[in-house]
Amino acid sequence: MQHTNNQGKKLLPKVAYFCMEYGLHESLPLYAGGLGILAGDYLKSARDLNLPVIGIGILWRQDYTEQFIDLEGQPYDVYPTYNFDFLEDTDVYTQVNIAGEEVRLKIWHTNRHGNASLYLLDAGRPAMKHGNITARLYGGGPQERIAQEIILGIGGVRALRALGVEVDLYHFNEGHAVLAGLELIREKIEEQGLSFEEAWEETRQQVVFTTHTPVEAGNEKHSHHLLFQLGANNGLSYEQLVRLGGDPFNMTAAALRLSSLSNGVSEMHGKTARKMWNHISEKSPIISITNGVHAPTWQAPEIARAYETGGDLWQAHMEQKKELINFVQEKTGAQMNPDALLVGFARRAAAYKRSDLIFRNTSVIGPVIEEGKLQLIFSGKAHPDDDLGKSIIKDLVKMDRQYKDRVVFLENYNMEIARKIVRGCDVWLNNPCRPLEASGTSGMKAALNGVLNLSVLDGWVGEGLKHRVCGWLLDEHIPEDLQEADEDERDLHALYQILLEEVIPTFYNKREKWVEMMKASIEMAQSKFTSDRMLKEYYERMYLKVFREKILATK
Repeated sequence: MQHTNNQGKKLLPKVAYFCMEYGLHESLPLYAGGLGILAGDYLKSARDLNLPVIGIGILWRQDYTEQFIDLEGQPYDVYPTYNFDFLEDTDVYTQVNIAGEEVRLKIWHTNRHGNASLYLLDAGRPAMKHGNITARLYGGGPQERIAQEIILGIGGVRALRALGVEVDLYHFNEGHAVLAGLELIREKIEEQGLSFEEAWEETRQQVVFTTHTPVEAGNEKHSHHLLFQLGANNGLSYEQLVRLGGDPFNMTAAALRLSSLSNGVSEMHGKTARKMWNHISEKSPIISITNGVHAPTWQAPEIARAYETGGDLWQAHMEQKKELINFVQEKTGAQMNPDALLVGFARRAAAYKRSDLIFRNTSVIGPVIEEGKLQLIFSGKAHPDDDLGKSIIKDLVKMDRQYKDRVVFLENYNMEIARKIVRGCDVWLNNPCRPLEASGTSGMKAALNGVLNLSVLDGWVGEGLKHRVCGWLLDEHIPEDLQEADEDERDLHALYQILLEEVIPTFYNKREKWVEMMKASIEMAQSKFTSDRMLKEYYERMYLKVFREKILATK
């Protein structure tokens, strides 16, 4: 693709976006959490903005998990096999080699959820010879994970070739896709006769990378023994792999070394990532491009209309709140009060998100709940193998049963539940351990609906949330050497103080002030935290920059 046409008009580089999960709609359950929802929102904005982007992913026949609650309050997992009859069959196949066996991959296509084209690789139904590899998202152990990453990365590049789709740049969304870089290197060595060094440098000119993991220990690593056993080395030697990813092979480190430009997903996360990876990011600078969310998917039309036309925003909000309360009653039988303050918390059940923080001192919060001044609604899933995550859910279910009709846990969290909660709550609670929330897009979705964030200063929050203007901050300044136990105690004290002394009195006694804050919240989210803004930034600050440098390098 040429950078300009004969009239000098700028042409945009075509981007292939690789991600392990995509959240486009609950009817296509190929997502576990925020990473997948972000990828879905990215593709939707690409289509809205008519930008030349396509997605590459995997067709997970059995989802991540459907997770329900048993009579004892314990989460359990079920794995139905889905029929994705609505996907378009491209009639195109490709193949990869896994552990010495050829694995044939069918390529499906979809754009039915208002998204740019998404191509999904499928090793077959779970009962088929290799179908178990693409059965469950993030299922199995290291061998299964590497096999899945061979399909996404190596298979993804080969799928583009089989489809005849030409792209200018490859965007790896998290390290799962890094084996695509090894396939690009192999192509250049075998088809162009380049040396490893030359192929590596040319590959770097085609790749950008987004990291979402703000703790070094959380970045995925694999043993070289397994990589070679499964064929993930893709023809490269041990020494060459070590130069890319070290030993053990660090997927994030390799992605940084294979890309010419990388980014963190908020200003704060960008700083954290630069500090974490300063020893290897010299050739791949890490910038910050803050995540955003797809407004037409997450913002209630009634809220958007009331905000844009100066209509009755409170009435529009109450319609969403009653819809959520009716949904809760249908699902659980609980009868919540539409006139009482409703606080929401819905995300992956990971310990660092501290979904149970508000219950750490029931002698303080219990009477407020029992009095009826405060209602809480929770939802979330734990990874099927995460016992700690499941124990967190069990504790929330215990609170649900203890405070009947005042605290609710909605099982089997999905995009439908997320939409209902971010539109229908009054307040969105966000209290992760810092700096572990790289971005935190759920709070953006709530803010778009005038749901006021009550949050610690982490992820996106420092770029938009102004205390007492469009939400509340638990911490405007935190000592850097704060220990985990001190952090919990400090945040719990701040949470109770602000909730009891500011949030509750404002909700019940200062409706005009509350609505003013709702409007400020919507204005903030619409101006700064949409996926349209995010995608434009990717083009302006990453894709076009790398594309221009690539063109200059070939002249």
